[in-house]
This record gives sequence, C-alpha cells and structure tokens, in this order.
Amino acid sequence: MKILQKKLSTTHTFEFQEKYFNFAYKDRSGSGDVDVAYANLPQKSSIKIDDNTWWRNAGYIWCVIGVLNMGMGIAAGDSVAGRGFWLMVGLICLAVYWATRVKYTVLAFNGGNVFIIQDGKTHDQVLDELMKRRKAQLLSLYGEVDLESDLEREKSKFEFLKDQGVMTQEEADAKIRQAISVLGTSPTDGPRTLN
Repeated sequence: MKILQKKLSTTHTFEFQEKYFNFAYKDRSGSGDVDVAYANLPQKSSIKIDDNTWWRNAGYIWCVIGVLNMGMGIAAGDSVAGRGFWLMVGLICLAVYWATRVKYTVLAFNGGNVFIIQDGKTHDQVLDELMKRRKAQLLSLYGEVDLESDLEREKSKFEFLKDQGVMTQEEADAKIRQAISVLGTSPTDGPRTLN
C-alpha cells in the first residue's frame, strides 16, 4: 500500500510493508527516506508548522500603513479613492502567507521524525494506518505471556501495552491473570509471614 501526500513543493510518500514502512520526503530543504518499524512509533504526536513569516510580517505592516493612510485621508476630508493600495498589498501578502503554510503531524521516534502533512485528504488515512499497524506489531511482539520471563516483567509489559493504548485495562488484566496462572504468584502477591 502506498500513499502520496503533496502540498506546494513538499512531497511525502508512505509505502506500507508488512513489518515496516518507508517514509520518503522531498521539499525545499532536501530529500531522503527512512524505513521505520511500526512498533518504534510513539503513541503521541506533536504539530509543526512550516511557514514563511516574512509574508505575514510584511502583510501586517502594509495593512497598518494602508489603514493609517486611509484614516489620514478621511481625517483631512480627502477622498479615500486610491488610498487603499497599501492595504491591498498587505492583504495579498497575508493571503500568500496563509496559502503557503504547511502544517504537519510529527511522530518522533528513536532516530528521527515522521512528518504527516495535514492536508485534509490523506492525513487521517496515513495516521490511522500507522497506528493500526503499530498496535498489531506491538501485540504480535509482546502481546502473549513469555514463559521464559519472570512474573514482574510480564506484569510491567502488559501495563506498558495498556499505557500505550495497545490493550484495554480489561485485556491487560486478563493477560496478567494468565501470566500469574502460568508463571506462579509473585513474592509480593502472596501472604507474608514473619519469622
């Protein structure tokens, strides 16, 4: 499965394989690609906005100058015809600023970042597919009781999976009960006797 995202000069490609995905990017700063195992992705994300603040700042300045110019014309009793030029220039700059902004959802993993363009078309599809495959991979790697492990480690593992949104509380509790029945009780679970 392959999903292509494009906004202005930015192109991101997500190619989904069975155990990993390839994230390829190309933008003004360069290009590259990275292979990432689904289990390495975090549960939480952040947001990054790539914009050119020069257009925004110039737009605000020209709008202020345009409004002042029109205000001075009205105060002097002159016609405002022709005095709105700088306001128009400012509004055009602001329109360019908003049209060229690119907003991303960022998934930071050990070794880099994955940027998903918030385009209103493919963003949710990419994020949902990544999270679905992340959950499946974490469950396949850590979702069963390891008979070679100790009980405390197994409890911690299932609590971790619950905290990561991979298991519900009920599923984690069921796996912990299964681990207790297979591996025995933990020293802190049984009654204590004093000597």
